[in-house]
Amino acid sequence: MPDYHDDLRLAHVLADTADATTMERFKALDLKVETKPDMTPVSEADKAAEELIRTSLQRARPRDAVLGEEFGSEGSGPRRWVVDPIDGTKNYVRGVPVWATLIALMERGEGGDRPVVGVVSAPALGRRWWAAEGLGAYTGRSLSSASRLAVSKVSNLSDASFAYSSLSGWEERGRLNGFLDLTRACWRTRGYGDFWPYMMVAEGSVDICAEPELSLWDMAANAVIVQEAGGRFTGLDGVPGPNSGDAAASNGLLHGVMLDYLRS
Repeated sequence: MPDYHDDLRLAHVLADTADATTMERFKALDLKVETKPDMTPVSEADKAAEELIRTSLQRARPRDAVLGEEFGSEGSGPRRWVVDPIDGTKNYVRGVPVWATLIALMERGEGGDRPVVGVVSAPALGRRWWAAEGLGAYTGRSLSSASRLAVSKVSNLSDASFAYSSLSGWEERGRLNGFLDLTRACWRTRGYGDFWPYMMVAEGSVDICAEPELSLWDMAANAVIVQEAGGRFTGLDGVPGPNSGDAAASNGLLHGVMLDYLRS
């Protein structure tokens, strides 16, 4: 099995750089915010953080490709870094501390591209999560000061905590009835949104979560962390990994029944 220790250390360095940039402009009164063609916001901090990450990768991994939310795809090859400079930009621009930088390394294999390294850094929350294939998933202040993550062992939907982002996406895709039936079947539901539900699945504090429309940069880092914590990460079609355009994550025990509801 390949050794991803060096790539994981690099991902932490990239996250440190991004954290310094995003925190410097968080809650700034003169923060510049634009509207992208898809009608979502982008701040100057999004762009600055991604530019810094790309510059660092050009020096440290010049042969690797890069895909980022703000500046698209660059390079080609079997290794590709996937970056979301600020996952939760709407929170960021409103001063809500629930946002994070997502950094993943994906490698090409027989089954397609798969995430092998992931770091999710939420500096306004004072939290960071990470994982590498075969090395497990962790949370903590640094590589040397961390706790290993493990998903929950809840096996009954009536005892499960379900996290989601919003209702509108499910309604737009004709899946609202199945989504609502799932919420009624669960013990508890909360709309945390963005990266956080996936990290809580990995920590074992939430049992299932799902979103109906996502991009690769929203999912790649989350996927490897959930999987290395012992959980499952698939599309709503049940295909493993972050390539389906939507996502479902769980402790594994509840995955099938969750998908049954969401596909109905």
